[in-house]
Amino acid sequence: MIKVKNLGVTYESMGDRYDALQNMDMEFCVGETCAIIGPSGCGKSTLLKVLAGIIKKFTGSVEMNGESFMPHEHKIGFIPQNYGLLPWKNVYENICLGVRIKNKKNVDYKKDLPPLLQQLGLRGLESRFPGELSGGQQQRVALARAFLLKPELLLMDEPFSALDAMTREEIQNIFLCVWRKHSVTTILVTHHVEEAVYLGRKIMIMSAFPGTASTVIDNPLFGVEDIRNHQDFFKLCRALRKMIKEDWTKWKKREQDSGIFTE
Repeated sequence: MIKVKNLGVTYESMGDRYDALQNMDMEFCVGETCAIIGPSGCGKSTLLKVLAGIIKKFTGSVEMNGESFMPHEHKIGFIPQNYGLLPWKNVYENICLGVRIKNKKNVDYKKDLPPLLQQLGLRGLESRFPGELSGGQQQRVALARAFLLKPELLLMDEPFSALDAMTREEIQNIFLCVWRKHSVTTILVTHHVEEAVYLGRKIMIMSAFPGTASTVIDNPLFGVEDIRNHQDFFKLCRALRKMIKEDWTKWKKREQDSGIFTE
């Protein structure tokens, strides 16, 4: 179980202070996928940076299985929007980078690599460099690097946003196939409602700035075969959009009433 309780993050800039996250609470089981969606600037990426150990200054607590979560001691996979590939390293080197850093003495990963390359359609591309790959291929390399690490927690920050619609759906399908085999606890930040419904066993809507958990739902459609063609899929997407819009409207009115909000 991963628990985030009363989490708060404050940024300082040019002498000003503002809250990016405030009173953030969330809880989900190990082995689940949680899709996070909300307005731009609501702190989604900030939350991931806390869980990744990039942001160390925060209030509140983060726990895993009842103990304080310590990112430097846990295996955490992180896939940023730009995939995070090193342009001077080839596909093989990029994939192995994370596990070599985290498990310097462990060479067992080499036996896990061939089936992962096969599953992600990367066989034969090992010697190529990122600049020689399509966006979809680069995303597959990022996924391979993350899953080869066998992380306890996988963080994904809008990982499919740069892909065209057809490639995005293809990579989403590939991600789910690999995820089902490894059952990695995953938190996915996305701007796409359909992506949240397709990939999230849990879906969390974050309120507008400062960010907090507005609504968390258990997705009844997660894992349903050919779900994108079901009428229930479109109904849930519409319902989520309505929730997000209503939450934004409430925030905007509150800021207008306080005299803080400006167009």
